[in-house]
Amino acid sequence: MNSQSAITADPAAQAALQEEARHAALRNTMRVQRIQDFIFHKVTLLFAAFVLLVLIGIIVSLAIGAAPAFREFGAGFITTNEWDPINDKFGALIAITGTLVTSLIALAVAFPISFGIALFLTEICPSWLRRPLGTAVELLAGIPSIIYGMWGLFVFAPIFGDHVQPLLKKTLGVLPVIGPLFQGPTMGLGILTAGLILAVMIIPFIASVMRDVFEIVPAVLKESAYGLGCTKWEVVRKVVLPYTRTGVVGGVMLGLGRALGETMAVTFVIGNANELSWSLFAAGNSISSTLANEFAEASSPLHVSSLMALGLILFAITFIVLSAAKLMLLGMSRKEGAK
Repeated sequence: MNSQSAITADPAAQAALQEEARHAALRNTMRVQRIQDFIFHKVTLLFAAFVLLVLIGIIVSLAIGAAPAFREFGAGFITTNEWDPINDKFGALIAITGTLVTSLIALAVAFPISFGIALFLTEICPSWLRRPLGTAVELLAGIPSIIYGMWGLFVFAPIFGDHVQPLLKKTLGVLPVIGPLFQGPTMGLGILTAGLILAVMIIPFIASVMRDVFEIVPAVLKESAYGLGCTKWEVVRKVVLPYTRTGVVGGVMLGLGRALGETMAVTFVIGNANELSWSLFAAGNSISSTLANEFAEASSPLHVSSLMALGLILFAITFIVLSAAKLMLLGMSRKEGAK
């Protein structure tokens, strides 16, 4: 009791006890924080590893399933245009060509339109119209692809075949270089129709991403450019686009990835014919439409393996496209650093 009374009576001893208690509490807090950080690190690492394992599992399963087809046909599977399930003769050239051509058409049409939409919403559109118009663009992205396919088959294709294709045939079809692309029967269905439907589908995705990245440009940069006398187009070209180049390319790649893998909408309007033609009016096939049409009915093991090989090729095409976009961005970054 005497020692306790002495400590209580001594202010210095009492302050030392309080300081020691604070240090103990701080050590306990730091220990809890270290445990929380350790758990958080391992949980996020587990999530990332799970995604990587799923990706590896998909690649391995596709490779195992495609192995019999590549053993049977070799590299000729990619360069052969014969697709004959009855005689077990398969080649992926028609499907690969249809996939690439429809995706390129979609991107060529969708990119300028999406850029214009995003530019209008962020730089020109009145404030009272910006929100409803932006919401309408985002709602288009939520429409199921089968609805686009049905609309393309029953509404767009008849109008396109009766009015637009004959006009293209009379004008562009007589030109010396690109003329063969716009010749042939004007049925409404075909490669060009599928590309245009894909363009309508990916416009909301690209436009939404572009609009979001345009909005992150600091207002002081644009106001400074306007103060120097720049026009809206000069501000977009010299301020907005350099600042948001990575996001713009990301939005374009998102749309291209959607176009490469789209299934139902393309299946409705591409014509589903295993034929190669120079004409964009002709019916064709894509990898996704071939898989949708034939996977359930595939009977022979070689037929199933060939379809798995198509899936593996589609995965490889997507990987190459995304890798090329990444390398392009790295190249642009190095050039900016050199300047």
